[in-house]
Amino acid sequence: MNIRKCLFVVVVAATLSSCGGSGAPKFGDDQFPVEVIGSSEASMQTTYPATIKGIQDVEVRPKVSGFITKVLVHEGETVAAGQLLFTIDSETYQAAVRQAQAGVNTARAQLSTARLTYQNNKKLFDKHVIGQYELSSAQNAYATAQANLAQAQASLASAQETLSWCQVKSPAAGVVGSLPFKVGALVSASSVEPLTTVSNISTIEVFFSMAESEILNLSKTAGSVNAAIKDFPAVKLQLADGTIYAHPGKVVKMSGVIDASTGAYSLIAHFANPEKLLKSGGAGQIIIPRQAKNAIVIPQEATSSVQDKYFVYKVGSDNKVKYTEIKVNPDNDGKTYVVTSGLSVGDRIVTKGLAKLTDGMLIKPITAAQYQKNLDQAAKLAEKQGTASGFISAMKGK
Repeated sequence: MNIRKCLFVVVVAATLSSCGGSGAPKFGDDQFPVEVIGSSEASMQTTYPATIKGIQDVEVRPKVSGFITKVLVHEGETVAAGQLLFTIDSETYQAAVRQAQAGVNTARAQLSTARLTYQNNKKLFDKHVIGQYELSSAQNAYATAQANLAQAQASLASAQETLSWCQVKSPAAGVVGSLPFKVGALVSASSVEPLTTVSNISTIEVFFSMAESEILNLSKTAGSVNAAIKDFPAVKLQLADGTIYAHPGKVVKMSGVIDASTGAYSLIAHFANPEKLLKSGGAGQIIIPRQAKNAIVIPQEATSSVQDKYFVYKVGSDNKVKYTEIKVNPDNDGKTYVVTSGLSVGDRIVTKGLAKLTDGMLIKPITAAQYQKNLDQAAKLAEKQGTASGFISAMKGK
């Protein structure tokens, strides 16, 4: 029985040896898949860093000095325009109103007296009892009393308005921001930090910048800057977590002045925000899609990169490969590159197995399907060899 086992092992080993030994089988080491370059329409996109702001961000500041007596809202609460947010201690301002009211009462009494004096002097003048001087003096006193009443009424209105400032109301509808001041805090109109910020986030403004050269190209293509803005495609917003915001946006504005420090134009895109997902002060990236016609698109696996440079193996008419540098568009979909220079329609490149190639190497071009078939056959044979080798090891151990 042992003699039969030994003979079987010898036969299997001989079979393996005839297939190339214990290594993986090799099918056409000079065969590589080659693709002829053509042109197609490519969907491309360009991204720009962006800042998110509410369409209206209003800082709420006190107009008077005093201690906060009530905070009537919470952070993140949605408020309406004119809604009461804070109250400030108003005792001093109430006293000022009472004082101004007393001034009005005094001025009104003085006016009444001056009116009676003037009317009486007029009758006496008509009867030639008094002269023109006495009449004019009474008339002037009456006019002065009228002016004093108007001044007192203006002071009262000013004091009442100042008193109303003790009730701090929301200047716009929106969402309440942070609340740095609590009840009992002393605030004033000169405070550096606002009481809060109310952001209208029903629509969001997203700010981003584009280089002057890009804007010039768009303007030349469209005919004018306004036409370029109007023709802008719908843009997307990539959020900080990498997800794409569900609602598309529209570019609506562009600054008329180039930022001297960056050499770029500032643009604004509007996004609807019905779910209130976007918050003022956030960050993201604007994505502008565009279509490239007659573009040369190649798979990324057909390239190799060295220090931010990209190379392909171009196949010549003599089937020798040449290590060739190409330029690609930096924006890509993760699977393909759009080649901007280095390749032309009709050129041939190797698409797989680049690690085995060297510059000037002679190859046998095959199709991608044939290359994959060879790989599958090699994998199956390698699996068989692995099974047979394991059986031999097991038999030797017995």
